[in-house]
Amino acid sequence: MSGHLSVAPDEREAYLATCVEVVRRARASDGCLDFALSPDLLDPGRVNVLERWSDAQQLRAFRGAGIGTEQATMLLDVAVEEHEVV
Repeated sequence: MSGHLSVAPDEREAYLATCVEVVRRARASDGCLDFALSPDLLDPGRVNVLERWSDAQQLRAFRGAGIGTEQATMLLDVAVEEHEVV
């Protein structure tokens, strides 16, 4: 999966702080090859997303019920796509 999330520029650091435990849990999950969220260098309201999983089943197992409420309320837009690399 790759893409980006949009948040209010003045909330980006707070949003990323809410994601620290999510990244930690993802990286410890079975099948996670890489999981990264990072602030964009040019757009102050953008958070770049990169996830690599061994297979779609492992990704779905991690996703479970989806994003937390605190994080969801901060999101203005989500542009993330799933890719299959063979």
